[in-house]
Amino acid sequence: MPSCTTSKPAINQSTPKKGVFNTIGEWAEMIKIEHTVFALPFALSGMVLAKTQLPGWQVVFFIILAFAGARSAAMTLNRIIDSRIDLRNPRTTSRAIPAGRVSVTQACILAIASFAVMLFAASKLPSICLQLSPIAIFWLSFYSFTKRFTCACHLALGIALGGAALGGWVAAGGQLDTLAPWVLATAVATWVAGFDIIYALQDVEFDNKENLHSIPARFGLANALNISSGLHVVTVAALSLLGWVLNLGIIYWIGATMVAMMLAYEHHLVKPTDLSKVNAAFFNINGIVSILTFAMILLDKLYS
Repeated sequence: MPSCTTSKPAINQSTPKKGVFNTIGEWAEMIKIEHTVFALPFALSGMVLAKTQLPGWQVVFFIILAFAGARSAAMTLNRIIDSRIDLRNPRTTSRAIPAGRVSVTQACILAIASFAVMLFAASKLPSICLQLSPIAIFWLSFYSFTKRFTCACHLALGIALGGAALGGWVAAGGQLDTLAPWVLATAVATWVAGFDIIYALQDVEFDNKENLHSIPARFGLANALNISSGLHVVTVAALSLLGWVLNLGIIYWIGATMVAMMLAYEHHLVKPTDLSKVNAAFFNINGIVSILTFAMILLDKLYS
């Protein structure tokens, strides 16, 4: 949480005030809207798998709106909570809040507005979505603090995005009293935790210096990559179990095989002695994995 103590470097607030549209532009860059590709397809996957028939366009629209609001709020809160840490980290010091392009007050307003959008969209979906919203808000607000006290912070992020798959499932009218939605959520949670560990490799020295917790800082680069690989093995196993539980067709199994190959390639790119391809592994490969998973589920639903 941002601190007011004078012993810590202050966030630069000397940048002249900007118009609302420039602020919105900075906010869009700050929360990395393009990274929605990592999780939205899994929310839509839950929606597609929940029922035999595909939902109407209104349900699809409000699921996307709810997800966009939740993700925007979570990312904005993450930037607020980590703003002073980001200011001290050479890799993140140019982010909007530590650089002074977006104030903490502005970011708080945007986070509240994003949660409001999420709640509005949830109110247009089955009542269970609005009933479960407080749990989602709590977890989306809480996970950013976890790296301050546990190296399981990567799993906390994974659980947050696994919740998106469960959200898509219940929003489409599905129930959570069967095995399938939880298997899908497990696949998402372990996939996200695995690639977040890879991303955290870049900050090992900084995390140790700042007494922040992560798998790479706790266990070293080589062991962290092994743990990440193990999590991705669970991801592939969960996707396989999902196909078996729901009796999915050949299109799904071809896609699941391709996902396994992409995850194996991701781990081929990153070595303990060579982190130069971390960004390629993190952004490119995982974007493909997410889109491919949704595509195979949708096509299997339409043509099997």
